[in-house]
Amino acid sequence: MPTVIFQSPDGTERKVTAASGTVLMQAAVANGVEGIVAECGGNASCATCHVYVAAAQSELVGPPNDVEDEMLDFTAAERRPTSRLSCQIQLTDLLDGLLVRVPEEQV
Repeated sequence: MPTVIFQSPDGTERKVTAASGTVLMQAAVANGVEGIVAECGGNASCATCHVYVAAAQSELVGPPNDVEDEMLDFTAAERRPTSRLSCQIQLTDLLDGLLVRVPEEQV
C-alpha cells in the first residue's frame, strides 16, 4: 500500500496510506486532506484537485493526458511544470513515498 505525503502551503506534511489502484484525489478526500476540493468528483472537469508533484518524482507519475493538460490551464493557482490533477493519478506501489504539494488556492 503506497503512502503519499501531502504538503500544505505552510509546509505542514500529512501522510496518507491507500490501496494500490486508489486515485490520489480519492485518498486525499477520504482522509480529509485540506485544500483538495474535488468539486467534480474526479471527472477532470473542475481543476479543484490540483497538486504539484515533487520534481524528482514527476517522471514516475507521468505526464497529463490531453483532457487533463487542457484543464490545468484553468487552475486557480499558478500552473507549474509538475502540476497535475490528483483525480488523474492512480496510486501504485511504485509511487510509495510520493510527495505532492497542495496549492494555496483551488477555487
